[in-house]
Amino acid sequence: MFAHTWCALHVLVWAALASASVLPQRLTPRKGAITLPFTRYPKIGVTARDDGGGDVVGGKVGLGDQQDLFYSVAVTVGSTTTSVNLDTGSADLWVITDACQTAECKQSNAPRYDDSKSFRPSGGTVNLSFGDSVTGTHANGPVGRDTVTLAALTLENQTLAAVTDTNNFAVSSGGAGILGLGFPAQSFVQAGAINAEIKNTIGTDTFVEQTTNSGPIVPRLILLDEIDDPLFSITLQRDTIDVSGEGQITIGALPEGVDNSSITWVPVRLYDPSNGGLSPPSFAAGEVYPLRWEVLLDGVFLDGKKLADSTQQAEGIPNPSLSALIDTGNSLIRGPNDVVVNILSAVSPAFAADPKARPILPCSDAHTLAFQIGGKLFPVDPRDFVAQGPTSADATGEVVCAADNVVGTDAPRSGALFSWNLGDPFLKSNLVVFYYGNLTHPSVDPPRMGFMSLVPSNADDLLDDAVDDAQKAGGNFESTSDAAPTASSLIREGATESAAKITQTPGSQPTATQTNASGNGAQAPNPTQPNAGTSSYRYGQSQRGNILTVVLQSIVSLAFSLELL
Repeated sequence: MFAHTWCALHVLVWAALASASVLPQRLTPRKGAITLPFTRYPKIGVTARDDGGGDVVGGKVGLGDQQDLFYSVAVTVGSTTTSVNLDTGSADLWVITDACQTAECKQSNAPRYDDSKSFRPSGGTVNLSFGDSVTGTHANGPVGRDTVTLAALTLENQTLAAVTDTNNFAVSSGGAGILGLGFPAQSFVQAGAINAEIKNTIGTDTFVEQTTNSGPIVPRLILLDEIDDPLFSITLQRDTIDVSGEGQITIGALPEGVDNSSITWVPVRLYDPSNGGLSPPSFAAGEVYPLRWEVLLDGVFLDGKKLADSTQQAEGIPNPSLSALIDTGNSLIRGPNDVVVNILSAVSPAFAADPKARPILPCSDAHTLAFQIGGKLFPVDPRDFVAQGPTSADATGEVVCAADNVVGTDAPRSGALFSWNLGDPFLKSNLVVFYYGNLTHPSVDPPRMGFMSLVPSNADDLLDDAVDDAQKAGGNFESTSDAAPTASSLIREGATESAAKITQTPGSQPTATQTNASGNGAQAPNPTQPNAGTSSYRYGQSQRGNILTVVLQSIVSLAFSLELL
């Protein structure tokens, strides 16, 4: 279906960006204030930067968490307030409607989007595919526009898909859809709206130009100058093993109390157009654009020892540089099959004896899996490395855990050059900042990612305490679920958190759906991938298509099929 493939960014470009260590200084008064050499279409309405309470620089809202398997955020779409999966691995907003009658839609108790009131169809549809070769799902429905509020920030005429057919885990887990936070080059809803609404598109000129009007929500907030800095940050709470932490997304500014000097900044991987990346528009002919939140890795370490590089071959392309996708829509750590086998064999005698066995181990054995990024190690907290075991105790009476949070995945390939997918266990252990930079001219202000470890120095002791508590509870660790809170805050210039205006979004509080440790709707195990049968939730891991192909296609019925894989 798609004419282009993907490739890695040239090594020289990486060398030019690798020195980034601090949040870059703004090169223009505002990131959204970019002058482009073309005629604009009518501007979409937005909320004012100053609504009478002071200059708004951003917004923030807490996150829901269903036993560390599914992180959600409240959004208001039209008149409906509901909860959707927070996903940095994809770029589109979609919500289910009453027309969706699949088994997965019937499992969700989240409020469904009422598309009968203010939804304005664009005339096209999208067929979205998510996941890897083990966890593939789909979501289909018409593309259109409505007013959307996220973290107290409101945009009119925001593009979205009103899904009528899906088997996605985001819905069977109790949510109403997905909020994708990726780059515009990943947005097939944006492409669908443009193709349906604009008869004569001009290559990628129209696509890049129309990001202001038709792009994903955070890029639009940036281009319309509705937030101060072109970034968002995420922390995830811990709802299993040792319930702790705070889940929050902050948009437009660093979280309160986080100093820029404590963050390690590294460049985002760019995808060259000669191998399928977004072809640059005529007004930015030399630019190379980001595709996803992907960074280079210096190495992977287990208990302080560097692991051997994978010998797994990429599919159809030369082996790319070692890199990782940072993905909140993935509940696990996914890596090369051979490296994952080595990790599980090292920590689990049962797995070392039988690679088909579940990798059980004594919970008191604390292990640290760490990823070296920008020359610094960022560990996964020992409490996030393990999961509840299959039995309450082993023959010696020790509480049993399982290393279920590390699994094998697909080899790198065109459009998905990463070997590792660092999901929620990594994000529970690290604050991550996602910096878009200049969306039209990335070389002017390159996209970056910032990392700050949240793992305390006494993490091993905290795991021991959690094991002791589990021992007293018959071998069962504590576990809970949090509903996505609907109260959100605007961040104002010079205001402290306590002084920030609290904006209660309309609608009812989304209710939490209880899920057990065995998960919901897990697919059949794949014997070629270690731990592949472990319950997981994965949305938008990799992308087989080139958005340019879609933009240039002749649309006959204004309905087309798009893949995000």
